[in-house]
Amino acid sequence: MECRVGFDNEKYLKEQSEEIVQRIGQFGEKLFLEFGGKLLYDYHAARVLPGYDPNVKMRLLQKLKDKVDIILCIYAGDIERKKMRADFGISYDTDALKLIDNLREWGLDVCAVVITRFEEQAAAVQFKNKLERRGISVYTHKFTKGYPTDVETIVSEQGYGANACIPTTKPIVVITGPGPGSGKLATALSQLYHERKRGVSAGYAKFETFPIWNLPLKHPVNVAYEAATADLRDVNIIDSHHLEAYDKKTVNYNRDVEAFPLLRRIIEKITDKPCPYKSPTDMGVNRAGFGIVDDQVVRDAAVQEIVRRYFRYSCEYAVGLTDKGTVERADLIMREIGAKPEDRPVVLPARKAAEDAGQAGKGRDGIFCGSALMLRDGTVITGKNSETMHAASCLILNAAKHLAGIPSEIDLLPRSVIDSLTYFKREVLEGRRLSLDLEETLIALSISTAHNPAAQAAVEKLKEIRGCDVHLTHIPTAGDDAGLRKLGLNLTCDPDFSTRSLFLH
Repeated sequence: MECRVGFDNEKYLKEQSEEIVQRIGQFGEKLFLEFGGKLLYDYHAARVLPGYDPNVKMRLLQKLKDKVDIILCIYAGDIERKKMRADFGISYDTDALKLIDNLREWGLDVCAVVITRFEEQAAAVQFKNKLERRGISVYTHKFTKGYPTDVETIVSEQGYGANACIPTTKPIVVITGPGPGSGKLATALSQLYHERKRGVSAGYAKFETFPIWNLPLKHPVNVAYEAATADLRDVNIIDSHHLEAYDKKTVNYNRDVEAFPLLRRIIEKITDKPCPYKSPTDMGVNRAGFGIVDDQVVRDAAVQEIVRRYFRYSCEYAVGLTDKGTVERADLIMREIGAKPEDRPVVLPARKAAEDAGQAGKGRDGIFCGSALMLRDGTVITGKNSETMHAASCLILNAAKHLAGIPSEIDLLPRSVIDSLTYFKREVLEGRRLSLDLEETLIALSISTAHNPAAQAAVEKLKEIRGCDVHLTHIPTAGDDAGLRKLGLNLTCDPDFSTRSLFLH
């Protein structure tokens, strides 16, 4: 089965770069461009827009790099509570460091990091020290005095003026961050305030991929954005300001529409001119909708993402990371588009594999786990747990053998290797969980390639499963989660546990 493509990156790049350059001309000397969403590795966009390059925004910046400065914002509270980026399993402060490194690899650099709503939080101070001792300029912004109602104070020396001006030299200043609530808008407006005080003709615009303004309100791609932000309670709505100004329906999300009158007043106060925008849609420069080349493909993919988000929030609730209301909202969004958990093709095969494990009496602590993976040709591979191997480990070995044409009865990991690892975990590390998780299995498989041609063939085929869908009947252990993530698989799982032990999981 050929991989279906619904998005044209080259068309999108051309449209997007032209739109940004045109917006600079609207203001003259400088444009502060707030980047919403993920600057790099935007896997949500790649899942709902098949064909979308997760790094296409970086390609866009590289195309404009002679015109671009970059400021990175991070909210001090996110540093303090170690907020996590789920697709990498790393905290926001670590993601900020990773983003700086990634930008450098693309030939771009961050001119400054801004820690927003800074109140001397210990973790934020430590983060600031770490960056400064590596030669990175760090600025701290406190909560803006007067915000959100007192515009006179906000746009004054006590408000935005209390923040130090960050030096920039290029006509486009991209303001980004590791996630929502990073303080990007406040930083952009603070910079706009300082530039206008210096007599520089500058303006503000927003680059937010989702929701896509020129798709229908209930288009699955836009509904998938609501599902992705169920914890924030974001809701897509018709931009009432745009409808009133142009008699044209466009889509935005509630916070931007609700905040627009205040934002317009702030911009007018800063610039001492009428706001050039009549709506939040006017502020945006997003051209993602014009990159869609097959609407049905992106609709189907978006439905799958909505189901995926339901599973994710259900698991986060099980481990205490989110509240019941978030799960209920994700479930409501899924049901409203006529979808259910079993619409994900790998769910029922994984559950059947768990049943088979139970009938065979194989498992640990009386718990039987199943897993399933759908290959690009539509073939579904399954795996189940045993005394020696996790369900995820069995699944990936079975998939590799299938792709390499290796008979199922041939063992990729000799019994002697498994026994050696079991002995090491039990006797040396004094571990209690002796079965191999996926990360351990992949290491053992790579070592086996030195003397096992079948293992070598299997390892080469692992590249072909990147981007495939996987479902587990349980929440993965750390080693399984890390292995699946590194293989680039789109994982969902039932909100159950693979062991009765509280600590070992």
